[in-house]
Amino acid sequence: MKLVLAGPVYPYRGGIAHYTTMLCRALREQGHDVLLVSFKRQYPKWLFPGRSDRDPSKKPLEVADTQYWIDSLNPITWLVTFWRIRHYRPDALILPWWTTFWAPAWFVLGVLNRLFMRRSLIYICHNVLPHEMQWWDPWVVYLVLRWGTRFIAQSTEEKKRLADLIPGAQIAVVPHPVYDMFANERIPKEEARRRLGLPFEVPVLLFFGIVREYKGLQDVLTTLPELRARLGRVILLVAGEFWEDKEPYLATIERLGVSDSVIIEDRYIPNEEVALYFSAADVLVAPYRRMTGSGAVQMAQGFGLPVIRTAIQEPRYVAARDEAELPTNSETLMAEVVHFFAEEAQPHAAQKVDPYRVSSWSYLANQIAGDVV
Repeated sequence: MKLVLAGPVYPYRGGIAHYTTMLCRALREQGHDVLLVSFKRQYPKWLFPGRSDRDPSKKPLEVADTQYWIDSLNPITWLVTFWRIRHYRPDALILPWWTTFWAPAWFVLGVLNRLFMRRSLIYICHNVLPHEMQWWDPWVVYLVLRWGTRFIAQSTEEKKRLADLIPGAQIAVVPHPVYDMFANERIPKEEARRRLGLPFEVPVLLFFGIVREYKGLQDVLTTLPELRARLGRVILLVAGEFWEDKEPYLATIERLGVSDSVIIEDRYIPNEEVALYFSAADVLVAPYRRMTGSGAVQMAQGFGLPVIRTAIQEPRYVAARDEAELPTNSETLMAEVVHFFAEEAQPHAAQKVDPYRVSSWSYLANQIAGDVV
């Protein structure tokens, strides 16, 4: 089967780039002919909230035969890209949807496909609506996604959101596959802590990935005084670049008097260091206030690292589920962390995420190919 897959890959960084890379590999491993189309320019520098959208990794996650055709700010490249795709004569076009920034380009490709090519257009919806939503976003999403013929949602909540916006849409729910591409680089915990300068016998909580309001880092910080009272010394390791003002977080740390319990690495963590952080931690904390899926949680699954989140109705130590709105309950988070370490159940807890491994890259590839048939 001939497929076109568009999206960011190396030299761009981040979870969506990793996702596109792993999906392309899975599709090709199943024997599909995949034309991978990426970007000449992803975001203008003035718009990107981080320091750079380029991956600084010395061991990049790459995929062969990528065509860098699309410039986000140059509509001519969108037209040329469609002409090249049409010449390729694919059976289906696969587009990721995660931000309305790409609405103009994807709208053009969707309309041109409907007018001139009439191939299946499959949208993989990482987020149907942005995390920081504006009033116009639902209208923009409708205008773009209405040209899709099939949809992959990564949670039941995202399926509901999409169905509300586009009634009658054909939507398959395929949970976010596990990020296990770095799992073979795991090292002994003692070695990882030695390299990071962390104490050996102290509980270490990992908060990993880009820091944004909806991820609930403030909720974790407010638990630290009580956690220290219950557990003794505890370390919160924050590994990820701040995409918002860091000062409110530093002010909270200072106000609570927990500066000796918080270590902040305010930077994008390159591939060759990912295993170091996940190997050093006892548990990943993911108290997201709003979420549909999480690359950090999928990474933890790949390393067999337990995950604690704050949804009251959820079992302890499981990977993040699919609710869009999670309780921002610091007391609940604190109780879950205390319970986790009191039971000393890390190995047993890690096993509880195994059922989510059924959502593999090959499973996702099968679902996409099945949508084309």
